[in-house]
Amino acid sequence: MEEKKQKQKKLEELESQMYDSHFWDDKVRAQSILKEIQDLKSDIEGIGKYDRGNAIMTIFGGAGGDDAEDFSRMLLEMYSKFATRKGFDIYFLHQNQNDHGGYRNVTLEFKGKNAYGTLKNESGVHRLVRVSPFGSNKKRHTSFVMVEVIPKFEDSRTLEIPERELEITIAKSGGPGGQNVNKRETAVRIVHIPTKLSAHVDSERSQGQNKEKAMEILKAKIYKFQEESKKSKESEMYVSKTTSAEWGSQIRSYVLHPYKMVKDHRSGVETSNVEKVLEDGDLDEFVEAEKSM
Repeated sequence: MEEKKQKQKKLEELESQMYDSHFWDDKVRAQSILKEIQDLKSDIEGIGKYDRGNAIMTIFGGAGGDDAEDFSRMLLEMYSKFATRKGFDIYFLHQNQNDHGGYRNVTLEFKGKNAYGTLKNESGVHRLVRVSPFGSNKKRHTSFVMVEVIPKFEDSRTLEIPERELEITIAKSGGPGGQNVNKRETAVRIVHIPTKLSAHVDSERSQGQNKEKAMEILKAKIYKFQEESKKSKESEMYVSKTTSAEWGSQIRSYVLHPYKMVKDHRSGVETSNVEKVLEDGDLDEFVEAEKSM
């Protein structure tokens, strides 16, 4: 609360300078002040630096085998429908699909105004409880999927990474089941050695384009990691960002058996209309509740 008051005071001081008759004498300085005013307004309104821009989402199966990978597919369809309703364009950057139509992991970009600000709070572990369609015993099964949402960097030069900190691997672009038939070696995976963060892209036609896109994603991941680490340390509540997708760490549960319910464990918002959420992508109530927290 104190930080918000300080920002408000700083904003008032900067805005008062705009009434000076000599404000535009130095155009460079004037533009810098105007940008600072806009940034402060965004912070005060709860709009982050990249909220207005595009978002990159990665969905990958955690504990649960085929069920977790099928849950990844369900979440992919849910977010795709939600994004379409919001007017966002969707582009696949990488997909690792299994033989059942599920996804071991999939990365896509949502393009549109406020895409990142809309989707950023979906980051975390999601839990599904249902009767497994893959087992013959018809028992209740719990599976977990991790969702990661990062901002799309419009200018990746804002973060420089030394070459010695990168591990770059070139591979063939694989299809379902890992098939590499008649595929050229264009897929690129880059690992940032100090943080173990990585990015994998195989959507572009050339190796160079995939490498460039992978670097953009990796830089955004590192940026978000640094920002969240800073915030956590400042509040003396540092939590490792390598949290595994497993029991006890979920942000939202989707229960299909023995009853039907979707519940967000942060805001407390819940609904029994599971189909509306998973099949129609109606996430507005959950998204708005997280924005207001």
